[in-house]
Amino acid sequence: MDHTETKKEEKRENRLLMISLASLVVAFIVLAIIGFCCLREPDTFIEGQADATSVRISGKLPGRVAEIFVHEGDMVHKGDTLIHIHSSLAEAKLQQAEGMETASQAMDKKVDAGTRVQIVESAQQLANQARAARVIAEKTYNRMENLYREGVVSEQKRDEAKAAFDAAVAGEKAADSQLSLAKSGAQSEDKTASAAMVAVAKGGVSEVEALLEDQYLVAPCDGQIDQVYPEPGELVSLGAPLMSLLKVEDKWVTFNVREEELGKLKIGQEVELTVPALDMKKIKARIYYIRDLGTYATWRATKSTGEWDSRTFEVKARPVDQQPDMRPGMTVLYIK
Repeated sequence: MDHTETKKEEKRENRLLMISLASLVVAFIVLAIIGFCCLREPDTFIEGQADATSVRISGKLPGRVAEIFVHEGDMVHKGDTLIHIHSSLAEAKLQQAEGMETASQAMDKKVDAGTRVQIVESAQQLANQARAARVIAEKTYNRMENLYREGVVSEQKRDEAKAAFDAAVAGEKAADSQLSLAKSGAQSEDKTASAAMVAVAKGGVSEVEALLEDQYLVAPCDGQIDQVYPEPGELVSLGAPLMSLLKVEDKWVTFNVREEELGKLKIGQEVELTVPALDMKKIKARIYYIRDLGTYATWRATKSTGEWDSRTFEVKARPVDQQPDMRPGMTVLYIK
């Protein structure tokens, strides 16, 4: 009797164990079904970065930084003075060029004024003397000619008077030519050369003045000072960047997208973006640029199943509305 009851008790315990195991399996299956039904595919997104146009400020004047009028983070307007560069060498070049200009202008005035009055008067007196000598030689020759015809003087005397007369005529012509040259002044070629020298000197002055205009560099547009490279007192070379100006109104977002995703992105399309740094703020942006990054971009290797390599494209989108809080470098998400 005791043995029979023991067997019944074991059967009861086994039945309870089987029921418990079955209950656990059923509960597990139910929980799995509920979890599967509630399971939601996670959002897939493309990560991008905000950016803005940066303008590098540089000048044509090498020299020493005398003063910097702005600091990093300052908002400036177009035409505001940013930095002063002092160059003693350029100032000395300007003085030299101005001296050359003054000398060339004086020489040009001298050429334009022609021959001095004293030289003209001297040439006039020589011409008058030559004319008087020609008149006397002519009268002497005429007198000798008449006497020769009357047989009073020999042919030799007549020929000597004729030679003296011819020489006087030639002397008069030479004196008249000298007088004409003195009155006309410098030749046209000399005047042209003198005027050209003045133009060259003016060009030298203008060149140095153009360099000195870059003593004070001004902002080419509205924006924010992003970086200032030199310190006051440092030497800067020709064309060296001195600071960068960020055009905060000209912002965009850049994404790198595999080409199989390009079917969903078109130029002119408006997309919704999320900015994590701004409490997951949603912004609207319009795509304006799509370009292949080239062979240096990231590639996905071809698989043995026959899938093809996928190129990476750069996609840029510009916010539809101004986003003053969005800063260059912030992460931006495009949730597909």
